[in-house]
Amino acid sequence: MSLKHTRVQHEGAGHWVVDFVGDDGEAVSVKVTDHELSDEDRIVEQAKRVMIELTGFGTRGGKPTLNRYDALSNGDLEDDNVALKTTH
Repeated sequence: MSLKHTRVQHEGAGHWVVDFVGDDGEAVSVKVTDHELSDEDRIVEQAKRVMIELTGFGTRGGKPTLNRYDALSNGDLEDDNVALKTTH
């Protein structure tokens, strides 16, 4: 998913929903509950931290990656034709 835009919605009393919307229509929503946060940029950063904590993306079995190749690898180290796809 390539991020197209981010939408922040306030639900009241320190509850926020951050939607990360991709260019293909897919979306990921993160609910942030923090009474200290009111700045939209800080709320988005907190939502990103939540996603990183919850997902195994970019890790091997929940362990930290060793390097960029390891982070992007499909785990097949025997294949000489490993394609690294990077989008901007």
